[in-house]
Amino acid sequence: MAETDSRRLIAADLRALIMRIESSMRLIDAAMMNADTLETGLTCSDPAGSTDVFVLDDVTPRYATASAALNVCRAGLGHALQSLSESGNPA
Repeated sequence: MAETDSRRLIAADLRALIMRIESSMRLIDAAMMNADTLETGLTCSDPAGSTDVFVLDDVTPRYATASAALNVCRAGLGHALQSLSESGNPA
């Protein structure tokens, strides 16, 4: 019984970590979209052909790198959860 409880607690913890990583990935995606909007230099109040252009070419690669790292973490946690489930009683 203690082993089953332990597996369930570990599985719940892994699921919580996966959810947190997915939340962070959504935040990064939103920040990248915001950065893309800023790169164009256009806002709702800017007329077409505005000369106010911001170039943030060094921001997007950092977001992409962070997103890729989180994706690897998410895959590893998913694998750990699957391995835990296959190791005995389902978690």
